[in-house]
Amino acid sequence: MKTKLILPLLLLFTIVGFSQSHQEKRDQIKALKVSYITTELNLSTAESEKFWPVYNVYEQKIYEIRHERLRPLFKQMGDGALDKMSEKEARVYLDKFQAADEEQFILRKKLVNDLRPIIGSVKLIKLKRVEDDFNKKLLDKYKDKDRDKEKRE
Repeated sequence: MKTKLILPLLLLFTIVGFSQSHQEKRDQIKALKVSYITTELNLSTAESEKFWPVYNVYEQKIYEIRHERLRPLFKQMGDGALDKMSEKEARVYLDKFQAADEEQFILRKKLVNDLRPIIGSVKLIKLKRVEDDFNKKLLDKYKDKDRDKEKRE
């Protein structure tokens, strides 16, 4: 009886532990991004107070599109499924991808319209560059981490 409980409990603790570490990483990245964007855009306190609620809603919606709608589509197309897909099935996938892209585009337009009165057009143009710079630095950091890991092995 005890051995039957050990495996499920062990799995539960492993899953909970993984979820916490993943969420902690997301929270850490989010904090770094907030700091980076605030600094690079030179946001005033008043601008920050208005900017971050709008931007956070945008980011959450983008995250949902990418992780709840697009990620499952990519997973379904994995392991050679794309090579076996009919033209009709491919059209369905393509329509779903286009719908997600269009929704992201509409969200970005809304973000620009909502933020223009808060931070102005110049800072909005800078925002795109700052977001891209942050993502590049983050990616470079993870690449460096992987290289360091490979060297140790």
